[in-house]
Amino acid sequence: MEKSKVYFIKEISDDNLVKIFDKLGKKLEGKVAVKIHSGEEGNQNYLRPEFMQKIITKLNGTVVECNTAYDGSRNTTEKHKKLISDHGWTNYYNVDIMDSEGPDLELEIPNGKVIKKNFVGKSIKNYDSMLILSHFKGHPMGGYGGALKQLSIGCASSYGKAYIHGAGEVEKIWTADHDKFLESMADAASSVVNLFKDKIVYINIMANMSVDCDCCAVAEDPCMKDIGILASLDPVAIDQACIDLVYNSTDPGKDHLIERIESRNGILTIESAYKLGVGNREYELITID
Repeated sequence: MEKSKVYFIKEISDDNLVKIFDKLGKKLEGKVAVKIHSGEEGNQNYLRPEFMQKIITKLNGTVVECNTAYDGSRNTTEKHKKLISDHGWTNYYNVDIMDSEGPDLELEIPNGKVIKKNFVGKSIKNYDSMLILSHFKGHPMGGYGGALKQLSIGCASSYGKAYIHGAGEVEKIWTADHDKFLESMADAASSVVNLFKDKIVYINIMANMSVDCDCCAVAEDPCMKDIGILASLDPVAIDQACIDLVYNSTDPGKDHLIERIESRNGILTIESAYKLGVGNREYELITID
């Protein structure tokens, strides 16, 4: 398999989000969904809406999210809408909580290793293309969060999140076999990739890198200095490149993040997605100024 191209720019800015997107040479047609993380109430690390304004405006994109499957400020549409407003997203964008109205859209995963179907917010079908705009950082369960997590847990409905976490058994949301949960994330990610085919772009922002996710109301402060912005047409390659940049960093804080990734076997999600044909772990990192 030919190596996937992953573009990298060190300086993190709103202008460089546009610059690195343009470098891909990929036009997102029609109605564009931009998947972001709205940030749990109390979280200090999530990426702010104004930072993304230039790229989302360029695409005339609609910000999309889905409700969570755990207690907090985003587990019902009413609470999530208030949180999205409080965090300023509606000051800049049209926002669509894709599972605000049922029934969920069920995506088949015939070659899924653990789960054979994925439940996503039904309004995802209203979009022609998608930008997965991910904040790369650690995660309490997945080890890390990047493009593959945004594709899977991020696009899943509240029920779908529980289904993935439970490896196909929603009642086991927090008790399922851990590796099966990670493999289920890869299965779910593949279904969204298959839905959009080649009409999807991935940007990972390596900033505010805590061991905790933006879904944590109480999160640790970042343990590493910011690294940069990456962009690719391959979600496996971009996540692998981010992992490699962490391991190859000279920042002593990397040890804390690496411990989180390794203790949760986070790389299994990348390995599983690669085996499903979602993308390539071999990549060419192209640095741009």
